Amino acid sequence: MTQSILSVSDLVIDYGQTSKNAVDHVDLELAPGETLGLVGESGSGKSSVARAVMGLTPYQGSIRFNGVELGQLSASAMRRTRADMQMIFQDPYSTLDPRMKIGVQVSEPLVVHRVGTRSEHPRRVGELLQTVGLEPEMASRYPHEFSGGQRQRIAIARAIAIEPSLLICDEPTSALDVSVQAQVLDLLESLQQETEIAYLFIAHNLGVVNRIADRVAVMHLGKIVETGPVEQVFTNPEHKYTQALVSAVLEPDPSTRQRTRAVPDDLTSPVMLAEEER
Repeated sequence: MTQSILSVSDLVIDYGQTSKNAVDHVDLELAPGETLGLVGESGSGKSSVARAVMGLTPYQGSIRFNGVELGQLSASAMRRTRADMQMIFQDPYSTLDPRMKIGVQVSEPLVVHRVGTRSEHPRRVGELLQTVGLEPEMASRYPHEFSGGQRQRIAIARAIAIEPSLLICDEPTSALDVSVQAQVLDLLESLQQETEIAYLFIAHNLGVVNRIADRVAVMHLGKIVETGPVEQVFTNPEHKYTQALVSAVLEPDPSTRQRTRAVPDDLTSPVMLAEEER
């Protein structure tokens, strides 16, 4: 049996703002080259799980990456390990320095982790930009000169610069229009086919997860309430929260869409405010 690249066991995160845990005894497994969709409403705890995996928030429980217990690593060892796990976010512009050319920013992981020489970095940056569908000459431009979809491509280029084995995608398409969403998802799938990178793909829209994931874990009130192959969960949801998410999936044709509340009032999270602040 293939060893999991990421194994989360009995994960608990408590921000201390409510009587309930933001993440409550969560278990997850992710295999190399697999995409696991982690889906739930805002406040469900899904982004907190991602922050814990990246070492950005305190937690209780176990997080193992390539068999190594992350909670037992020193700060320097965690920095080295983090080179093999990267993260992209909903708003790529917020992660880009508006004063710096994007070529410099894409090369940052190469500099930090001492990959190659500085004279080699421009060529590597050009290759990365081409990989994500941009022109090498764009390295001399600034973030404001790009569209939202192009900025997300830049963020992806930077994230894969040192060829990580895990990429955490935290709502990477939710701020994009539908056509650009599809392009970014196509890019991620293409990269996975070429490199066998694993994705922990976080989203609130089960339709997006259905498009890209192999398996899905549904979070509600800090707990995993349903998990399984994405097609099975999508076509035959068992938990009422999953059923609500499925019913809220947008129709492909905008003219047939109806505005619906994603989750009924009795299913919303009491830890939502604490989670949304993070």
